[in-house]
Amino acid sequence: MVDLNVILDVVQNRVPHYAASAHVLSMIRTGEVVGVLPGHALTTLHYIIGKISGLQKANETLDQLLQYFEIAITNKSAFQKARSYSWEDFEDAVVSVCAETSGSNYIVTRNVADFANSPIKAIRPSEFLETFRKTST
Repeated sequence: MVDLNVILDVVQNRVPHYAASAHVLSMIRTGEVVGVLPGHALTTLHYIIGKISGLQKANETLDQLLQYFEIAITNKSAFQKARSYSWEDFEDAVVSVCAETSGSNYIVTRNVADFANSPIKAIRPSEFLETFRKTST
């Protein structure tokens, strides 16, 4: 499961986070790993990119993400489960539920502390890359 902030690191060229986040996305694009996005992140991303770079860029970015990522659909029961977590950040709770229901091994995010109570381990992009290197050798 890839959290929205990792996608935004690349889209907005956020230094110093860009390199590790871009490498994670590259691994997904090449099929080295399966990437999953929570469905609600697509609408947020489309809105943000549209405001910054225009509708055409927003649509192109979404098309690319839909080509390479699996999408975790959020339904009523997922939102109810996320509400039962009583986390301060409801969106993070929804991401956690999406990670769990999609069978994700990790939540790749820069906001690891926000997922301290998640049943799915949250790791930073750089940690994911290091973990992947260790399991690949």
